[in-house]
Amino acid sequence: MKEYSPSDLRSFAVLGHASSGKTMLAEAMLACSGKIGRMGTIASGTTVSDYHASEHQHQISVHCSLLHTEWLGKKFNLLDTPGYSDFISEGLGALRVGDFALVVINAAHGIGVGTDAVWDYATHFGLPKMLVVNALDKANVKFEDVLAEARAHFGKNVFPMAIPLNAGPGFSHVLDVMRNEVVAYTPGGNGRYTEAPAGPLTERVQQLHRELIEYVAESDDALMERFFEKGALGEEEFRAGLHKAIQNQVVVPLFPVSAETNVGVARLMDFIAKYGSSPLDRAEVPAKDASGLPGSVPLSQPEPVVFIFKTMNEPGVGELSLFRLFSGTIRAGDELLNTARDATERLGQIYVLNGHERTLVPVLHAGDLGAVVKLRETHTGDTLCNPRFPVVLPKVEYPAPNIHGALRLRSKGDEDKLAVGLAALHQEDPTFHYRVDDEVHQTIVSGQGEIHLQVIVERLLRRFGVSVALEEPHVPYRETIRHRGESRYRHKKQTGGAGQFAEVWLRVEPGARDSGIDFKQTLVGTNVDRVFVPSVEKGVQTACREGILAGFRVTDVKAEFYDGKMHPVDSKDIAFQVAGYHAFKEAFQSATPCLLEPIYTVAVTVPGDYVGAILGDLSSRRGQILGVDSDGHFQVIRARVPQEELYHYSTVVRSLTSGRGRHAEQFSHYAELPHELTQKLLAERAKRNGSAEK
Repeated sequence: MKEYSPSDLRSFAVLGHASSGKTMLAEAMLACSGKIGRMGTIASGTTVSDYHASEHQHQISVHCSLLHTEWLGKKFNLLDTPGYSDFISEGLGALRVGDFALVVINAAHGIGVGTDAVWDYATHFGLPKMLVVNALDKANVKFEDVLAEARAHFGKNVFPMAIPLNAGPGFSHVLDVMRNEVVAYTPGGNGRYTEAPAGPLTERVQQLHRELIEYVAESDDALMERFFEKGALGEEEFRAGLHKAIQNQVVVPLFPVSAETNVGVARLMDFIAKYGSSPLDRAEVPAKDASGLPGSVPLSQPEPVVFIFKTMNEPGVGELSLFRLFSGTIRAGDELLNTARDATERLGQIYVLNGHERTLVPVLHAGDLGAVVKLRETHTGDTLCNPRFPVVLPKVEYPAPNIHGALRLRSKGDEDKLAVGLAALHQEDPTFHYRVDDEVHQTIVSGQGEIHLQVIVERLLRRFGVSVALEEPHVPYRETIRHRGESRYRHKKQTGGAGQFAEVWLRVEPGARDSGIDFKQTLVGTNVDRVFVPSVEKGVQTACREGILAGFRVTDVKAEFYDGKMHPVDSKDIAFQVAGYHAFKEAFQSATPCLLEPIYTVAVTVPGDYVGAILGDLSSRRGQILGVDSDGHFQVIRARVPQEELYHYSTVVRSLTSGRGRHAEQFSHYAELPHELTQKLLAERAKRNGSAEK
C-alpha cells in the first residue's frame, strides 16, 4: 500500500446533531473516490460505517468508524461519529485525534443542540471547523435561512464556498465561489459533474469571491498590506492565505450538499485535499514526561508516540485498538511502553480500516491513523511510546453519566460472566459506568442515554452470553429523626448455663444533614465497664444499616450512650450489642422518624421555543426551578429534582423538544420526603413485606 507523508494526510471527524446525514456523507465520499462501487443506505444496513449489529438494529450510528480513501493524491482518514449524545464518547475520541472537524447540519432541521455541542467540543480541542449543509434535496429547504442561522450561532465569518441554485427535490446545481462557475452534478450517486460559466450569475459570484479574498487578507498582516496596495491578491497568495485563514478560523467554510444523491460532495473533497488541515498544522502536541512535568511531542521526532482513542471487540478478531501516531514510524513487531500502566506491548498486525474491512499495512508514519489487534493491557486513552522517550498524552475528559438503570440477571449463576462483561465494556467505553450498590442491593449501570444502556444490554448478550433485564433502580432513601428521643433497654437471657445481661440507656437527637451517625459515650461511675462501649456502638451501627422505619439506612443522628447496667458474670460483648441495637431502635422510634430522598441538580439545554414545556414538566416532577440562563442560542434550565422523578428523563427531554434538547444531572443532597409520599412508600413496603412472608 502507498505510504503517505504528514503533508499528504487529511484526518478529520465528521460530526453533527443526530440524523444530520454524517454517515451518508462519508458514504458519498467513498463513492466519489471509487473506494466503493455504489452507495449503501441506512435503511438497508449497507453503509460502510454502520456495520455493527446494534447499528443495524437501531438504524443509527453507535460507534466511531474509521474510514480511509484517496483524493487528489491525499489520504483521507474519515472518522464518522454518532450524532446521538448517548454516544458522545465516540465523537470526543475522534476530535482528540482529528486535525479538523467537519460539522454537518441538516437543512430541513437546522442547527440542533448537538450541533452546538460538537462545535464547542471542537473549539475545546483547538481544531478548525468546516460546515456542511446537507439534505438540500428535501422539500421546503431554505439554504439562506440555514446560512443565516449558522452565522448567528457560529459567527459572521461563516462563508458559503458554494450556493445551491435549485435546492429541493432534484437538487443538482451549485454556484462555485472559488472557481466562479456553475457546477452541474449527474444523478446516480457517483458524484460526477460538469462545469459551465456562471453566465448571468457572474456578478453575484464575483462579489462573493471578493468577500472571500477580504477574509483571507484579514488573516495575515502582510496579505492585508498587499491587498490594500493592489486591491487584490495573487492566486498563490490567495490559496496559501486561505489555508491559514481556516486554521485561525478567520473564515469558516460552508458547503451545500446532498449526501444521499452525492451532489456537492466532490467539490467539498477537492477543498479538503487542497486547504484542509494536515498533521503539519499541529506539528507539536502537549504531553507530560515520565515525571509528570509538562512537555510536548514534536511531529518530526523519530521516536514513535501512539495514542489509543478507541478500543472495541470485533467478531473473529478480538480486541481492536484504534490509534493515531503522533510521531515516528511503527511496524508490526515493535515493542512499545504503555506509560499509563508501565507495561510493554508488542505490536501485532497493523491495519487501516474501512468499517469492518481491514487492510494489512507493513508500516505507518507520523500523523496517520490505524488499528492494531490484541494489545494485552492497553485500553482507551492510553499512550504507547518508545521506552527511550516516555511520555503521556492527555486523556479525553468525558461527561458524567446522566441516566441510570439496574440490571437483573435472567439466569442464576451468571454473576461472574456479568462482572467480566461489565468491566470489558467500561474499558471500551469510558462514558459507561457500573457499580454494585450494597445499599439498594442492585447492580447499577449508568450512561449517556436510554439507547446507550439498551446497547450495553445487547452487547452483554451477544458477546458474553449474559441475559439481563434493565429495571428502574431502587431509590436509596434514608431514615432520620426530627426530634430528641431516648430509651432504656434491658437484654436478659437465661439458657441454663451462663446467661446474657446488659442494660443500655441511650439518647438520640437530629444531626446536621449529611453528617452520618455520630456515636459517643458519656458514661460516669462504674455502672457499665468501658470495655462494652464498642459493643454498644456495633449494635447501633447494625440497626442503622438495617433501617428501622422502612428498611433504609439511618443517617444524620447523634446517639449518646450515657448510662446502663451490667452483671459481673452474664454481661458480655454480644449482650451489649443486642441491647445497643434495640435501645437505638426504641429511641429512634420515639424521636419522630422520617424519610429522606436524594435530590439531583439538573441542567436542561433546549432551544428557546421549548422552555415552557420543560418548565411545566419539571414542576410536575416536584422540581424546584433554580433559574434559566442563556447559553449562546439555547436556554439552560437549572432545577433540583428528586431522583424518584428522573427515571427515563433523558427520553422525556428528547420527546418534549423533538430531539433538540439534552440534560445533565448531578447528585446534590438529601431532603425530607413529603409526608403523603412517606405514607404511600411505607404502605407499599409493608404490602411487599407481607407478600414476601406469605
